[in-house]
Amino acid sequence: MAFYICASLQDLWDLFLCPPLHPCSCQIMNKLYVGNLSPSVTVEDLQQLFGERKLPAAEQVLVKSGYAFVDFPDQNAAVKAIETLSGKAELHGKVIEVDYSVPKKLRSRKIQIRNIPPHLQWEDFDGLLARYGTVENVEQVNTDTETAVVNVTYATKEEAKEAIEKLTGQQCDDFSFRVSYIMDLDAAPPVQAARGRRGGRLSRDQETPQPGPSGGFGAPRPRQQQEFPLRMLVPTQFVGAIIGKEGLTIKNVTKQTQSKVDIHRKENAGAAEKPITIHSSPEGCSSACRMILDIMQKEANETKTPEEIPLKLLAHNSLVGRLIGKEGRNLKKIEEETGTKITISSLQDLTIYNPERTITVKGILEALCKAEAEIMKKLREAYENDVAAINANLIPGLNLNALGIFSSGLPVLPPAAGPRSSVPPVAQGGYNPFLSHSSHLSGLYGVPPASAVPHQHSAPEQEVVYLFIPTQAVGALIGKKGQHIKQLAHFAGASIKIAPADSPDVTERMVIITGTPEAQFKAQGRIFGKLKEENFFSGKEEVKLETHIKVPSTAAGRVIGKGGKTVNELQNLTSAEVIVPRDQTPDENDEVFVKISGHFFASQTAQRKIREIIQQVKQQEHKHQRGAASSPQHSK
Repeated sequence: MAFYICASLQDLWDLFLCPPLHPCSCQIMNKLYVGNLSPSVTVEDLQQLFGERKLPAAEQVLVKSGYAFVDFPDQNAAVKAIETLSGKAELHGKVIEVDYSVPKKLRSRKIQIRNIPPHLQWEDFDGLLARYGTVENVEQVNTDTETAVVNVTYATKEEAKEAIEKLTGQQCDDFSFRVSYIMDLDAAPPVQAARGRRGGRLSRDQETPQPGPSGGFGAPRPRQQQEFPLRMLVPTQFVGAIIGKEGLTIKNVTKQTQSKVDIHRKENAGAAEKPITIHSSPEGCSSACRMILDIMQKEANETKTPEEIPLKLLAHNSLVGRLIGKEGRNLKKIEEETGTKITISSLQDLTIYNPERTITVKGILEALCKAEAEIMKKLREAYENDVAAINANLIPGLNLNALGIFSSGLPVLPPAAGPRSSVPPVAQGGYNPFLSHSSHLSGLYGVPPASAVPHQHSAPEQEVVYLFIPTQAVGALIGKKGQHIKQLAHFAGASIKIAPADSPDVTERMVIITGTPEAQFKAQGRIFGKLKEENFFSGKEEVKLETHIKVPSTAAGRVIGKGGKTVNELQNLTSAEVIVPRDQTPDENDEVFVKISGHFFASQTAQRKIREIIQQVKQQEHKHQRGAASSPQHSK
């Protein structure tokens, strides 16, 4: 098969430096390259050809000398165009070639295989793919073609290259495979700042039409809302029924629910259960989950499987505590309201490579679906709060992994919504669907978006925070001859002191941290990480500490709010416990304590929100004082 990535095409890609692509197939799988064109071919010629072949109208067409870029409305139309036109259509006396428009830098591990016989057994096809390397994922593509189309991700780009070379044109029951590279966003280099050559370019955040990913032109695409996929486990014996003959059943599920469903069949060969990841809106995820449960129940009835089929959801351990709630209240409430029995797998089942816990729900189908909706609602809230916490604390150039907040390289957010692996994960630069779906999270691994960083024209105010750590952790924090605490203070740019113990038998010691908001973030984050590293909390347990900050007594009421409304909203937003002790006597500076308890990001968000309230109160008081000072002059 001929691939038309020539010097002139590569130059065109450089010229039309695209904005970062969203990993949604509807955006990156509909860009086609049309090659072997006569120099006399026009846009109108191509549009006429598309109409004659009953193809959907192309959204964008950019014709160059000898080739063109075409943007179709969706992947289905793109596949149909390739199958209908490539090597089969003639324009101005030349047979044209049509393929996906993929720049060299994004040709890596992902390929698409088309013209797969509809009667080919999936087991046989899996074996064929495995000849060329380790297959990480196989996704069926929804198309109107009679033959099947799949997207395949290999473990390495060398394996993908070999698969393309060996499978292209290979005969299978009178069908000839057609294979193409598709965009592998994992292979994309880091986004660079706009360069000045070729007259300079506008920032991608500016509302100016930008070239499309295939070199076309058009309005900027809106950023999509953060997606939280649903993860579930299904018995291996039902995977075939869920996929269906020739993939028709899963194709129907995805179409009806507007979802992207990944069945990770290759994972953990011989395992009794396989994970499924559903990408969609909350409603779409729930609908797809219900259909899958229904399919399994029907299959169980037909095969006379006696066991009850529970719903098994997967959730990152960092979110599960907030699902359970204090003393299990959240879980008990869901059980009571839905009539289900819910259990959660033990912490002992976790590894650093599989940080997910299994939430097993038992009950009738209707009850399972109600419970799923409530459980996913709680998990989404917890995840979104963590995202909000990160965005609220974006520090220019700060790499959160360097803080060591989580041990053994665990990411700061729930990791890839992909296969549950028993082998080490890819490096941080690898694919992470959670992170890929929001450019705002780029701040986790480097410099955050400029729009999220507050502009400060004066030196940041020094803040004082009182952090309480286990008494037995004091030695580890200080280090040999005080070396660790000195290094930490230097790293964070903060003053860090450990207050004397009130008595010999105290269980906690107070650490006094003084510094700017950035210094606080670094110092507190590293202390949380140190406690994790030194095993003062178990390997699977979140580090939760109590923090005190002082607020002006005049602001304490604002933190509480009328009838406790503000403090309750604060707790719901941040997942931290926030307490303003009553009957406090203000100190010599007319300040009182606010107590915050929670994991690192929850605590950080609560601290920032409370600081905002303090700032608002101070500004109002300052405005009032200025008004009072100016009133005598106005009265003259």
